[in-house]
Amino acid sequence: MTQAEPEVRDIAIVGGGPVGLALACQLLLATDWRIALIDAATPARAARDPRAIALSHGSRQLLEQIGAWPVAGTAIEHIHVSQRGHLGHVKLHHEDYGVPALGYVVRYGELCNVLERALGRAVQRAGASRLLRVFETRIDDLRQDPLTGGDFDGLDAMAGAVHLAGTTADGQAVRFAARIAVQAEGGLFHQQAAHAGQGARHRDYGQTAVIGHVACSRPRPGWAWERFTAEGPLALLPYDEHGVDGYALVWCCPPEQAARRLALSDTDFAAELGEMFGDRLGRFTLAGKRHAFPLGLNAAPVTVDGRIAAVGNAAQTLHPVAGQGLNLGLRDAFALADSLRTGCTPRSLQSFASRHRLDRAVTIGVTDLLPRAFGVPYPMAAHARGATLAALACLAPLKHALARHMMFGMRR
Repeated sequence: MTQAEPEVRDIAIVGGGPVGLALACQLLLATDWRIALIDAATPARAARDPRAIALSHGSRQLLEQIGAWPVAGTAIEHIHVSQRGHLGHVKLHHEDYGVPALGYVVRYGELCNVLERALGRAVQRAGASRLLRVFETRIDDLRQDPLTGGDFDGLDAMAGAVHLAGTTADGQAVRFAARIAVQAEGGLFHQQAAHAGQGARHRDYGQTAVIGHVACSRPRPGWAWERFTAEGPLALLPYDEHGVDGYALVWCCPPEQAARRLALSDTDFAAELGEMFGDRLGRFTLAGKRHAFPLGLNAAPVTVDGRIAAVGNAAQTLHPVAGQGLNLGLRDAFALADSLRTGCTPRSLQSFASRHRLDRAVTIGVTDLLPRAFGVPYPMAAHARGATLAALACLAPLKHALARHMMFGMRR
């Protein structure tokens, strides 16, 4: 069965994860555009997602703007960065930057819950007719009319459109039309096709992230640890769940090592983690299930094509080092919403792409460089990395510039 006429809106957002939800909230609060938010899943499914994610202080500020804070989680007040088996380390402290915390570790599902409630309040304020919610619908085809001079001059804003065709969970064909479409449904690296075009970046790091929740016998509340090893980065982020003080673990290693570690008993896995990390936090124990996913970089050369923009993982999927993926995605969403205040046209999208280009490029560059630079196996390279960490610890302006970018991006 196919609907007779397409649903028509000013803006169609494809993807109802945190980035899509945040974008919809901001557009409802800051513009008069009519919005369709189309998601392949349901809020209930997202709410059950147990993954722990890191939000920077800058992301907290953005979420506060749309009434999506507080989110239950654990504050990161201090960060310790080191290289296993070598001298040199960097420490970051929240008080040095005048913020209550450098970041927060929250459950993905809880963030979605808070954003859903914020979206509900935004709809009440803006009016129910402003938002069309569509669940369990996969967009199979997305096409746009050719651009004309009127598109950019604003003379005939509805002369062209983006046409979306999809399928519901029960097999019904549905259609939508919008002046602007935003792709916000990205998925994980191994679920994506490589972006095409000159300047696209696609890199398989040959690493898999083993994630889980661990407890330890000597926890240090508020401290996060990023330890670079010969296999890849190992991160422990403070995360208290179900009354268990502990850490969210992100252990990047070769795929064969990840498969072996997933098959270990909880006791053997915890012992191997302790051997890799050291005894600074005492003895580790497992406090939840382990999962794994492949790691890679998949970045589109541009974030705008005519009437279509891409944000979040639809625009770039990053290595989890420094926890920048979702934080950049939220900055994408708010920068796009800000540009759409002036008009729902391709010109507004080009303004977004231009203004956000540097933030995106720097964040992609840093998160691509770190795992590759710390993955060079030669002894002299390891000594050079240790010297770099030691120098960074002493060069306060450089350290502060890097820390501020990790928190705020290029926002002023």
